[in-house]
Amino acid sequence: MRQFLTALAVTGILSTNPAAADNPVVVELFTSQGCSSCPPADAFLHDLAKRDDIIALALHVDYWDYIGWKDIFASPEYTARQHAYAQAASATTVYTPQMIINGQDHVVGSRPMQVMDLVAAHRSKGSPFDVTLSRSGDIIQINAQGDQRGEYVVQLVRYTPQETVAIRRGENAGRELSYAHVVNAWDVIGDWDGADPLRMNVAISGGDPIVVLIQEARNGPIVGAAELR
Repeated sequence: MRQFLTALAVTGILSTNPAAADNPVVVELFTSQGCSSCPPADAFLHDLAKRDDIIALALHVDYWDYIGWKDIFASPEYTARQHAYAQAASATTVYTPQMIINGQDHVVGSRPMQVMDLVAAHRSKGSPFDVTLSRSGDIIQINAQGDQRGEYVVQLVRYTPQETVAIRRGENAGRELSYAHVVNAWDVIGDWDGADPLRMNVAISGGDPIVVLIQEARNGPIVGAAELR
């Protein structure tokens, strides 16, 4: 898998487009330390996390915990988010590793070519809203503007850039695995109708990177996003 990803980088498929950094595509990976099919997708997310035009987020789910290894990053909230995406897409099941692109397209997370095709398609469409972030001490200022009215939720996400875990039980027993952009907090901080420019000041703490997402209500498409690393 790693050799394949290196080949992608050489051919330019994984190269960063600086001009697209103001219009990042959000890639959410639903994964688990207890899933034997997940390590290739976890490794792929490391490559996505290096790009300025992608916001890569790993959400660890808890429904694999029963097979012998409790994922230390898992949260029932992330499991609920994945189920909400399934409901919005009229899907009957959830699975790992699953990537969801800009809240819309669902794809197996260990299929890099399909993922990158979807990322390119979303990047070419652009986002309805431009989102900018700035930080002064413990205050983050969020600004967004566009021309599309609707029902939107504003979400603040924090993640740990990298973690390495020695798995002692379950399907990945005996392996030491590395995880990128591990989400450790996901909060809804406001609602917005898109009619007037959005201006918000939010108190934060700690040095973890900050992501702000604007998403259509009820787990619809992500219509704007920005990141401060």
